[in-house]
Amino acid sequence: MKSRDRRLQREKQTIRKMARIYCKAHHTTKEGLCLECRALLIYVQERMDSCPYQEGKPACSGCPVHCHKPAMRENIRQIMRYSGPRMLLRHPLLTLLHFLDGIKAKLAPEKRKQTGKPYL
Repeated sequence: MKSRDRRLQREKQTIRKMARIYCKAHHTTKEGLCLECRALLIYVQERMDSCPYQEGKPACSGCPVHCHKPAMRENIRQIMRYSGPRMLLRHPLLTLLHFLDGIKAKLAPEKRKQTGKPYL
């Protein structure tokens, strides 16, 4: 598996974990996700799969193209605001890797100018 494929899979895993933390705290499900959170997660994963930057995909927060509908973006933002700080304690490695992806995304435009290669 290529590094970008691993990163996309890790990004999907991170959003799944964040959605679970949020759903468990805000909705009445005991196992898994509620229907609303499950639908949002499916939507996000489909959007990640159809991202126009597949090979050079930055973290969504640093992306120049907004693939999500405004209402969905707001829902995702709420989940991330709530779950982000809690991820540090529950999933520290995923949190660290997500943070590093964000740093790479900010550095990527400069690197692309120098090398002509996409962000990986």
